[in-house]
Amino acid sequence: MKKLIIISLLFINILVTAQKRELGEVTVAELNEKVFPTDTSASAAVLFNIGKTHFEYSGDDGFSIVTEIITKIKIYKKEGYRYANHTERYYVGGSGQEKVIFTKAATYNLVNGKIEKTKLSSDGEFIEQSNKFWSRKKITMPNVREGSIIEYKVTITSPFFSNFPEWEFQKTIPVNYTEYTTQIPEYFVYNTHFKGFQIPVITKDSKQRQIDYTYTEKFVPGLNTGTPQRIKTSLEFKEETVKYKLINVPALKLEAYTNNIDNYKASIQHERAMTRYPNSPIEAYATDWESVTRKIYNSEYFGDELKKTGYFEKDLDAILSQVSAREERIAVIFNYVKARMNWNEYSGIACIDGVKKAYQEKKGNVAEINLMLTAMLRYAGIEANPVLLSTRDNGISLYPSQSAFNYVITAVESQESVALLDATNKFSLPNILPVHDLNWFGRIIRSNESSVQINLMPKFNSKEVTNIICSLDSEGNVVGKIRNQYFDYNAFIFRVNNDGISKESHMEKLEKSHQGLEVSEYDVQNERDLSKPIVENYNFTSNNSVEIIGDKIYVSPFLFFAIQKNPFNQEVREYPVDFIFPNQNKFNVALNIPEGYIVETLPQPKAVSMPEGLANFKYNITNTEKVVQLNYTIDINSAIIGSEYYDALKAFFKELVNKQTEKIVLKKG
Repeated sequence: MKKLIIISLLFINILVTAQKRELGEVTVAELNEKVFPTDTSASAAVLFNIGKTHFEYSGDDGFSIVTEIITKIKIYKKEGYRYANHTERYYVGGSGQEKVIFTKAATYNLVNGKIEKTKLSSDGEFIEQSNKFWSRKKITMPNVREGSIIEYKVTITSPFFSNFPEWEFQKTIPVNYTEYTTQIPEYFVYNTHFKGFQIPVITKDSKQRQIDYTYTEKFVPGLNTGTPQRIKTSLEFKEETVKYKLINVPALKLEAYTNNIDNYKASIQHERAMTRYPNSPIEAYATDWESVTRKIYNSEYFGDELKKTGYFEKDLDAILSQVSAREERIAVIFNYVKARMNWNEYSGIACIDGVKKAYQEKKGNVAEINLMLTAMLRYAGIEANPVLLSTRDNGISLYPSQSAFNYVITAVESQESVALLDATNKFSLPNILPVHDLNWFGRIIRSNESSVQINLMPKFNSKEVTNIICSLDSEGNVVGKIRNQYFDYNAFIFRVNNDGISKESHMEKLEKSHQGLEVSEYDVQNERDLSKPIVENYNFTSNNSVEIIGDKIYVSPFLFFAIQKNPFNQEVREYPVDFIFPNQNKFNVALNIPEGYIVETLPQPKAVSMPEGLANFKYNITNTEKVVQLNYTIDINSAIIGSEYYDALKAFFKELVNKQTEKIVLKKG
């Protein structure tokens, strides 16, 4: 039987390898296919994605990197329409510019049994400028419907040898076949870095290559006469070809409590290590984090902007004139920048318009706002330094490079501690950063240009306390009062999510989140006083929290707050579990039982802990005359729990769900 399976897999592999993978080769059978064979839930699938990166040479401009990609995608469901669009980001700033060209883009449909081809028109192609350094070219394929096949070719030309593209073998939809080829001249050396859990088949070859080209002769006084001539010549070198291939790559599916899913996507990156031109010394580029941060710090768009102070000195002197204590000066400056400045939603480690203009216009990108904050703190005699980081949506870098960072915050250092500040968000506090900042590690750059890694993840538990006093009647209705208190990150998230929302909208959100719930007399306190926790009070009536079977009543003391389903239900977890920040949830419930009823069954107290103290919960319940009282606490003590603890975490949440859904049984007495 095993031999039969192996032979079958080999036969499938041969069939897949033998298929023609060219644009324009669309069949009726492909268009008729209703589901993807190996993943029937897929809304779309990549039939093939084939790329090649090679080097071209011009006598006038030298080498450039050219990447050509052909892609063919099948759309199965309406949810898959978004895969009929494609975007390429490219560099347009500085002395050199990248180019992106889409060709052979078309949509295929089956109409009355015949294949209909619709080509991409000019109005389906767009260019968006992100900032003065980067642009995006987008295509939106025409005439897309369920069953369509779309395909296109994209060519990316870059003069920057460090901008070797990342090749993604894996997508958020299944990939039937993916292949990536690199052809690299002997003059260039790259380190390769793999990411993810899919391992490609790799083949290598090398051969001599010759490029014929022309160039304009250089003018040499006394030697050249007349018009400069175009000279024909050739360049011959050894070229290494490496091919990476994968078949039947499963979709990268988002699992519960996952950071940026791209961190785990199967891909390959090339890091420029050195150049070794003939008759020239070897030039090394592979670097370390210290060198990268030093280069950033000395940039005119970073370090030079940080040194500027004249634009704010007069204003700052005025607001600090009556403030002497260090902690108070930090708070005054931080609050001043938060109140004055407005973030334009642009990330990046470079100042685009500069701190002076941003200050005057009261708007800037993240670098302008937080470098401004750092400069003000230093001016006030506070030891403050910028911190480079990569936001959650930017992912984790596999090797040291400037592109690893896309964000700047501020660190205030003392002998005892480090406080992290981000003035782009009105609700942030020292060590309460916007969630997109919480991405493993950053690097502090000090004024002497040294740098050190710093952990960005919160180490303290942010609390949420829920107090419920309620009464149950014999008809199964529950009436009561709820008081929620949100501390630290829980308060920050509440403020961000509910800023500007009316009380009526608050009530509507609560009612929509719990079926059969009616909310009244809603009130929230401390929305703007960041020094205090958010306090939320409301009355409620619920008619969907109780089961009545015969003469018995079944009710969970958690009412509509009970977690009904284990969020960790897959057999194997490859990614770390990311809770964003450590947290503690407390429930204190006093449930008055109806007249004429007594408690027949009461859940048993229980305490459960994970290994290494990563998480624990304590469940204690008592019955005193007509009142059932619950005291429950759950602590998630680490923001990130590694996949090696997944089985323990899964078992922990199974116990948690069992206790939260366990019923008190009341009978007539």
